[in-house]
Amino acid sequence: MEQVHVKIINSSSNPLPEYSTGSSAGMDVRASLSQPVVLNPGKRALIPTGLRIELPEGYEMQIRPRSGLALKHGISVLNSPGTIDADYRGEIGIILANLGEEPFTVNPGDRIAQMVLSRYSSVKWDESASLSETLRGDGGFGHTGKE
Repeated sequence: MEQVHVKIINSSSNPLPEYSTGSSAGMDVRASLSQPVVLNPGKRALIPTGLRIELPEGYEMQIRPRSGLALKHGISVLNSPGTIDADYRGEIGIILANLGEEPFTVNPGDRIAQMVLSRYSSVKWDESASLSETLRGDGGFGHTGKE
């Protein structure tokens, strides 16, 4: 497996993001809080991580929800997946939303999201008057029906 070197500044008291298993795609990210934050149902909050990174050109870091928090408590990353661009140098903040029915408390050091490193390509547009034909054509949402 390829490893990519990424510079990181950790101003929190938490450990660096880490993989839970050898085959994990996402690294757990922790809340850098001085006191707990209560997320009421239907509300959102920007949770600091204390992390700043320097990604190589051609990579992004995606921020994704943790499945356990989503299933058990309805906690999700609001703009999922969030994207950290290679030229961003500020602190990484996680926008958590409570889609559940009960208040949820985020405590200092809690694992709140996952980070996934992803390579990307940039687009060079080729303007055209037409596109090639396919069986699907311009069929969109729900066009195949449900059987």
